[in-house]
Amino acid sequence: MRRSLLLIACLVAAGTVFAQKPDTWNDFAKTKFEPKYHEKLGEYLFYPNFSADLKAMEGKEITIQGFYVPFAPEDGEYIIISKYPMSQCFFCGGGGPESIAEVNFAKSPGKFQVDDLITVKGKLKLNADNVDHVNFILDQAVLVSK
Repeated sequence: MRRSLLLIACLVAAGTVFAQKPDTWNDFAKTKFEPKYHEKLGEYLFYPNFSADLKAMEGKEITIQGFYVPFAPEDGEYIIISKYPMSQCFFCGGGGPESIAEVNFAKSPGKFQVDDLITVKGKLKLNADNVDHVNFILDQAVLVSK
């Protein structure tokens, strides 16, 4: 009986370990930002200093779950997702640049509503200097769930 209980406990613990998903938002949060002057814009902007772990993820396929926020063009070229719902968004004080990601879909996934919780999969691209895009970009993305 004692041996059976020990075996069951080990199986449950192993299942829990294997069932855990990586938290990409926490990986993004390890990014440090430093202010630098942007000559063309004539103002200071925060530029990322990506961690070694995050740099190792670049070009690899990742899966991330986030809330749709309507900050991208309406033509569906790309969307923005956030770790937080709109009421706690990057622009509303709930997060920073590490809490949003740009998603470039391989094919149109259809329309989304504000705060739709979606899961997407795509290749991670780190953006350190193009101010027209966010720091974390998923290219060739597909919608996993909505």
